[in-house]
Amino acid sequence: IKSIGLGVGSISLSSIPFLNNAYSQNKTKLTSYEDITTYNNYYEFGTSKSDPYRNSQEFITKPWSVTIEGEVENPVTISAEEIISLFPSEERIYKLRCVEGWSMVIPWMGFSLSKLLNKVSIKNTAKFVEFESVYDPEQMKGQRYPVLNWPYREGLRIDEAMHPITTVVTGVYGKTLPNQNGAPLRIFVPWKYGFKSAKAIVKIKLVENIPTSSWMRSSPREYGFYSNVNPNVSHPRWSQATERVIGEGILAPRIETEMFNGYG
Repeated sequence: IKSIGLGVGSISLSSIPFLNNAYSQNKTKLTSYEDITTYNNYYEFGTSKSDPYRNSQEFITKPWSVTIEGEVENPVTISAEEIISLFPSEERIYKLRCVEGWSMVIPWMGFSLSKLLNKVSIKNTAKFVEFESVYDPEQMKGQRYPVLNWPYREGLRIDEAMHPITTVVTGVYGKTLPNQNGAPLRIFVPWKYGFKSAKAIVKIKLVENIPTSSWMRSSPREYGFYSNVNPNVSHPRWSQATERVIGEGILAPRIETEMFNGYG
């Protein structure tokens, strides 16, 4: 057992991460750690791509707990440390495709969300999973403004949440997950646009009816519940047929977007 180096407010990982090839898809070179951690959408810390890095460095993520409730037999509130110790992290290389038309290939660290949900005995009445991010405007300056209806909420159909490649992320590049990337725990769903992957989660709720996510509430015409990556369905304001690969330079040609981000 090895702990990954601690930063301010971070938590250690319980095991040496390893690459799980069954859950990885590395079709191109990895995006650099610098790009992954300085080019972010995380409106809780600001709307510019550099704001999350600049404004999150003192964000405190310890202690931290996650509540799992709703249509479950055994609701629970569990600390992030306990989650990480119960479910060893492994490296999973997945491509992130943003709805804005750019992408990164990231060596995530984490485990299947299904492992965590199986601990609470989901009832048959549960059809969807709702994720709620932390609300802390004192630390998250972006939440002081009504950019979105805070706290951030997202959701998945139950079978999507239980799919083995839907991941609880604990780190990147063999390091503890940085604050600007959603520390201490975030969700990542490889075949969906990036905004579907809630950061800094504090609550997971199993529900009977389709939840209204933050972006659905903000602009339902532009950001639907499913939001699967689909090059044949344009955003109302731009095409989704191609994407810009972060780190390749401004003169690099755009590449074709794959159906379901390549995870169909």
